[in-house]
Amino acid sequence: MTPPFIGRDALAALMNLDDYLVAVTAAFRAHAEGRTSQPMPLHIAVVGGGFHAKGAFVALDRSHVAVKVNSNFPGNPLRGLPTIQGAVLLYDAEDGRLLAILDSMEITAKRTAAASALAAQHLARRDAAAIAICGCGEQGRAQLAAIARVRALRRAYAWDADAQKAEVFACDMGAALGLEVTATRQLRDATIASDIVVTATSTSTPFLTPECVRPGTFIAAIGADNPHKSELDPRLFAGTKVVVDSLEQASTMGDLHHAIAALGPIDAVELADVVAGRKPGRTTDAEITIFDSTGLAIQDVAAATAAYARFVRRGAPCST
Repeated sequence: MTPPFIGRDALAALMNLDDYLVAVTAAFRAHAEGRTSQPMPLHIAVVGGGFHAKGAFVALDRSHVAVKVNSNFPGNPLRGLPTIQGAVLLYDAEDGRLLAILDSMEITAKRTAAASALAAQHLARRDAAAIAICGCGEQGRAQLAAIARVRALRRAYAWDADAQKAEVFACDMGAALGLEVTATRQLRDATIASDIVVTATSTSTPFLTPECVRPGTFIAAIGADNPHKSELDPRLFAGTKVVVDSLEQASTMGDLHHAIAALGPIDAVELADVVAGRKPGRTTDAEITIFDSTGLAIQDVAAATAAYARFVRRGAPCST
């Protein structure tokens, strides 16, 4: 039997942000309890771009393995194609059956945002009301929508190297969330006024410095998902509570990787241990907290598993 392909529109109809948050929370709890296995990601460089593969095993109600392969070709917009394209292959880990092939872009965007929301529950102040989104692309939109589910935000600031992009973001997201969203041309104007700062860019030059962050801020660093990318000035890691999705990954490809190179060993803990209660989250209103998110395959497995279960229950047709 040919496994179904579950496309992006179908996934959007099957899973909302709350569903992704439940799935990602389950993944991190399973990780804390030793019910997961994930090797380091694989990168294949080619002329003009590259391919990135992540895979993991997760034992939830039933055991599954998922392998995600994404291509990244920065020149694709000139060809009328998306920069990133990919698919997730979901397998039953108990008998090896290929259960489904799922569009990876919807899963990646939403599970990444859900991880930030989960981190915000533990690391952002409970009274956090203002957020700065640095990088107003698709991931920035997902981040704002997800964090708004777990904190009672009253206002948001949008900053992007492309000022017009920030203006469009502010208009769209303000209407979508019923939130006051203001575009700003000055990064510090946005971040110094915010309780939460999200960096979701593709830059290789760190731009968020200690001077841009006030005491008590929660920072979700999303963009550094390979060794060449960097968003946070290493000085931010000095005397700061640092939580990562994976110590192994973040030490080799996240902003933590660059901080270690600049400052030496950094005291960091994994989000799974915070979620499981083995390590503390935020302990004072004044401390600055950082979540260094490199993106874990266990998140893909849990999200794909949840989407596939809904697909089967609804008897949804295959999609293109």
